Amino acid sequence: MLNIKKVDIIVPCYNEEDVLELFYNETQKVLNTIDGYDFRFIFVDDGSKDQTLSIMKALASKSDNVKYLSFSRNFGKESAMYAGLKFSSGDLVAILDADLQHPPSMIPTMLNELENGYDSCAARRISRTGESRVRSVFSRLFYKLNNKLSDVELVSGAVDFRIMTRQVVDAVLGLCEVQRFSKGIFSWIGFETKWLPYENIERPVGVTKWSFNSLVKYAIHGITAFSTAPLRLVTGMGFLISAFAFVYIIITLIKTFITGIDVPGYVTTLSAVLFMGGIVVISIGILGEYIGHIFMESKNRPIYILKQTNLNPQNFRGTDNEQTERKNIQ
Repeated sequence: MLNIKKVDIIVPCYNEEDVLELFYNETQKVLNTIDGYDFRFIFVDDGSKDQTLSIMKALASKSDNVKYLSFSRNFGKESAMYAGLKFSSGDLVAILDADLQHPPSMIPTMLNELENGYDSCAARRISRTGESRVRSVFSRLFYKLNNKLSDVELVSGAVDFRIMTRQVVDAVLGLCEVQRFSKGIFSWIGFETKWLPYENIERPVGVTKWSFNSLVKYAIHGITAFSTAPLRLVTGMGFLISAFAFVYIIITLIKTFITGIDVPGYVTTLSAVLFMGGIVVISIGILGEYIGHIFMESKNRPIYILKQTNLNPQNFRGTDNEQTERKNIQ
């Protein structure tokens, strides 16, 4: 008897009414060519303000393999992915963006790699076609900086598009911090991952929901979530500046004893004050980032709040906070 594996495809969505139905049709065409697997879509509506949820419901009414989760407001893509993983029950679980920038045509190859023994198979972009030069340079700089400062190494060009075994999914769910950085989490848990390169694909319709400011905040969060190197860097700068200051004091004293009292220079004094002020402000900012992480985690708030779903909440495996959400939708 053929052993059919169940595959859940998690699709985070935020204001994707223009492309969602096209995504489903294009992905379904690929899935229809794959034998030996039973596929199910889990669309996660991240508080969309357009007709995204209505389209999800329409797709679900036409097909039993379409399920949906809808949040009470916009909690972010990280929360949407986490919710999808929480409600998944398949032997394998995939994460795929709804904008078709993650090519569904790669799914068969990814499944083959898992059959070859890999724990997960993920995609990485090897080009930035269609992106602005500033955004492309910033992205490359982020990966280099993160790998220098963080204990968790990120593969350059890594995206969220991947397929994982149940064991990997359970490991990801075991890390239940509120402020999530999934790229780092996927790397931190380990397991053997096969990386598949692909050329960047532009959205067929609509515009990206990620502004440049959002990407900067996401990058800062990614670095501070998995590394204390910035704190150590500030400490090192403090020692270095103190050493220079001590040497300067000794030189000044010797010069004073030999040549008499110097009239202090205005430019030198102003430059030193501004430099030290800048160091202090940067240090406070870095400390603030880490204190902010502690503050948000200490609240123990749920990662998301679920408003409605067509999934059976009895099959949900969540934390105490999330079990409350299960009761709310029953």
